[in-house]
Amino acid sequence: MAWPAVRVLRDRNAGLYLVAVIVSGFGDSAMSLAAGIWVKTLTGSNGLAALVGFCFWLPTFAGPVIGTAADRVRRRPLLAATNLALAAVMTAPLAVHTKADVWVLFAVLTMVGAGMVLTEAAETALVAAAVPQELRGDFNGLVFTASEGMKLLAPPAGAVLFTRFGGPVVAVLDAVTFVLAALAFRFIRVKEAPPAARAKRAWTTETAEGARYLWRHPLLRPLVLTGGAAMALSGLSSTATFALLDAGLHRSPAFAGVLTAFQGLGSAVSGLAAGALMRRTSERAFSAIGLALFALGVLARATPWPPVVLGGSLAIGLGLPCALIAAMTAVQRESPGELLGRVAATAGTLMFAPTGLALLVGTGMVAALDYRVQTLAAGAVGLAVAAALTVTGRVGRAGRTPAPDRAEPEPETRRVESTP
Repeated sequence: MAWPAVRVLRDRNAGLYLVAVIVSGFGDSAMSLAAGIWVKTLTGSNGLAALVGFCFWLPTFAGPVIGTAADRVRRRPLLAATNLALAAVMTAPLAVHTKADVWVLFAVLTMVGAGMVLTEAAETALVAAAVPQELRGDFNGLVFTASEGMKLLAPPAGAVLFTRFGGPVVAVLDAVTFVLAALAFRFIRVKEAPPAARAKRAWTTETAEGARYLWRHPLLRPLVLTGGAAMALSGLSSTATFALLDAGLHRSPAFAGVLTAFQGLGSAVSGLAAGALMRRTSERAFSAIGLALFALGVLARATPWPPVVLGGSLAIGLGLPCALIAAMTAVQRESPGELLGRVAATAGTLMFAPTGLALLVGTGMVAALDYRVQTLAAGAVGLAVAAALTVTGRVGRAGRTPAPDRAEPEPETRRVESTP
């Protein structure tokens, strides 16, 4: 049997999807850092520079509403068109030259954030039709590894490009990556039937259907909430990093790069092994074990010993992806095809929107309390959530509860080889 990652890469659709994720992820990550530097350079304001990240994150709150669009049209043309539209949007920063033009950057980045929410919902739905079910666990793990790799490599590249050539060059790079992603999606081979005809209904009514399905599902709800808890606790604990380096390890701020490298290594390993591990256990167990490992890693960072802290960073990287990969793999399998875009977008909002709020809470805590307070709190809550997920899952130990009515996409949306 081929190594799981090789099996995924041999699949044409999976390979093209990975290309789209890698190139667009590189451009977005490079632009996210360069935009902050750009705003800081033009305005001299740290607060306005920090607002760049908020613009990317803000549309996540509207995920269920934005995701409804992914269930109204074919997903592959939507992904190609959205990426081309975002490429056009990324040409607007070419007009930014002075402090008075900074609002253009904020508007562009907010639109890009909204586009990312839409594409993530459509991508999740497209994967369910284009990638064989037996490969999805390995595929989702590999996608996570690729995404995290771009987050490590692209920001330094964006900073170098900005320093040497200026912000417009980074914006053009991001626009080009959107075009390349659109081409990759265009050549995915999948036959999608038109969305089923239905009575004209309010957008909010259709949005509520996806949220209702997820909330009532006995497997998806706990997995998605666990993923949200993991991301919130990660945000809470990460705000203590520089206090840990200063008061705990007595190291320079630059040592944060070492901690990040260890965490990134753990995430890469976890992503590559996710599919094989989920085949040997349930998604619920995989998520609970990962969250417990993450929590133990956070607790290790409360110690004053560098080897233990480095081991904790590795454990955080190994454990954190498990809850996210388990949740999205279950969403792809358990959601009906006509609801998948809305369910995926709702899941994304529940998992990622709380992170920003946790960052705000963590910032306040680290300013007023010893950094170990929030580190210990985050670790303890993580262990408690993992234990709760394990205990509540004993009734359905296999973790394979079928979705109400339909667990597979409708027959007409299943994977069919055809000329693009």
